[in-house]
Amino acid sequence: MKTVAEQRKYRVVKVNDAKKIVNIWLKDIDLTTAIKLGLPEIDDRYHIWRVPLIGEDSGERVGEAVIDAYTTLLITNKTTSSDVLEARLLKRKESKKSKKSNNKSYKLSSIRNTIAHGDAETLLMDFPEESVDLIFTSPPYYNARPEYEDYITYEEYLLKMRKIIKSCHRVLNEGRYFVMNISPVLIRRARRSEASRRIAVPFDMHRIFTEEGFDFIDDIIWVKPEGAGWATGRGRRFAADRTPLQYKAVPVTEYILVYRKHTYKLIDWNIRSYPNQDAVKESKIKDGYEKTNVWKIKPVHDKSHPAIFPTELAEKVISYYSFIDDVVLDPFAGIGTVGHAATKLRRRFMLIEKDSKYIDEIRERCKLWLGKEANDILCVNCSPIDISNILV
Repeated sequence: MKTVAEQRKYRVVKVNDAKKIVNIWLKDIDLTTAIKLGLPEIDDRYHIWRVPLIGEDSGERVGEAVIDAYTTLLITNKTTSSDVLEARLLKRKESKKSKKSNNKSYKLSSIRNTIAHGDAETLLMDFPEESVDLIFTSPPYYNARPEYEDYITYEEYLLKMRKIIKSCHRVLNEGRYFVMNISPVLIRRARRSEASRRIAVPFDMHRIFTEEGFDFIDDIIWVKPEGAGWATGRGRRFAADRTPLQYKAVPVTEYILVYRKHTYKLIDWNIRSYPNQDAVKESKIKDGYEKTNVWKIKPVHDKSHPAIFPTELAEKVISYYSFIDDVVLDPFAGIGTVGHAATKLRRRFMLIEKDSKYIDEIRERCKLWLGKEANDILCVNCSPIDISNILV
């Protein structure tokens, strides 16, 4: 019986074929003695081979090589770069003594409230390294609604998310948090003879985060009221006749995935080294905080945007993972919910949004959040906010 690779007429058919290609590449970048190969796996969904890259000394995974199964070429934009591999290998070889002796000072950002119009991947390149203290966002759904159909394939969508997560890693301060609100998406069937598909986006995002230099911290479950999920249509067929195999749970949850930018420093370092200790004390959480990873929050709706998360959710995340006067970034700002929550909690915001109509909405809402202080907002690729009509 033919293998999947043989049936699809791939040129890379066997494990050894994949290993040979990667070994040639490792030789070209002078890492053959530092890296050994894990077990290659074929991903026939995307017609690629994934080959884990393992540190020779540590035995830990430091990245992966990705090969086009049809052409035998290494896909460079999906393969861990040689610079990243070398950095990871060097960090793992550092002694405990050298890690403890690192007296790097903690950076306070000088960035003021910012609204930026454009693609986050590009815009973030213009912002200073380690200038953001928290990132909280909910990326656009993959083809969940007609207005989101910006990506031809799911693979293209994930590649775009990877590029933005990589850009975010550069601007995020050492040891600080990237929190993402994400959920599986339902791809409705095009015709009755086809089945709908539900894509497990959070799990693919997790892989990207860990490969791009983040450590997994928590999976928080946002639970909505029971009736919230019926709009998806899942569960209706089973509810009608209760026939086994047709059971599908009605989704009433989303994930809040919490990652920390990789560092050898403990979280205590971020707290003790923070230059403004008064802000640390003033930021302490009051009674009534969420004690488990299950948060019950009602969803909200806004006629200005088809998919927003509640300000309450943003307030919890910002309160738990930042200090007063920190800079909070949302690279997919929408109508600015993160900015609103940041302002209420006396944090600064950096809002990036590529849709001009949402930028206009944010600029108008900032007047309600900040009054005449909205005049101090830095506007990138959009005109300054007009506060002439603000009375107070």
